[in-house]
Amino acid sequence: MILYYQTHSPFARKALVFAHEAGIADRLEVIHHETSPTLRNARVYAENPLGKVPVLLRTDGAPIFDSDVICAYLDTLHDGRKLIPEEGEARWQALRLQAVAQGLAQTGIGLRWETERRPEPLRYEALAEGFIDKIEATYDWLEGEIEDGGLHVGHVALATALSWMAFRDLPSFRGRSRLTQWFDAFEKRPSMLATPLSGETHDRR
Repeated sequence: MILYYQTHSPFARKALVFAHEAGIADRLEVIHHETSPTLRNARVYAENPLGKVPVLLRTDGAPIFDSDVICAYLDTLHDGRKLIPEEGEARWQALRLQAVAQGLAQTGIGLRWETERRPEPLRYEALAEGFIDKIEATYDWLEGEIEDGGLHVGHVALATALSWMAFRDLPSFRGRSRLTQWFDAFEKRPSMLATPLSGETHDRR
């Protein structure tokens, strides 16, 4: 399988960290692709009409995208404990945490547009402030909710989202002691150490 990747995407990294945690990262050929809403990557568009990574190319089926779906597919390819619980409350808790983490990363992306990436005359301060409010509220919620427990997809999504927030110097979560302790421990996992963030976003100006 081929994974279209980006070394500075929290979503692509989530899929690759998941593959490491599932023990199947060695079955992936990882190919970096630069993508941006303002910079078309024809190779990625050929496989995903949204023009985004990650995209998983399979030899026996159509391409799979986005990271949620890729992780769900990868979880069917190994015989170990499933990282997406198959039933019961554990399933909904894992998927809920994944949704919060995905939303956190997407909100961080929105904040970067309003504070850095969009040409300055077009930036909307009130929207940036709204994004910051959402980020801080999410950190507060996570401080009360995060628990070690058995590893699942929500933990992978959260760790990669928080790592990306720090990588991009976005509002910090480190004032929340429980969340910080959890993240610092997770960041030492081999899956995280094998997939460091790097690089800058390329937009057409």
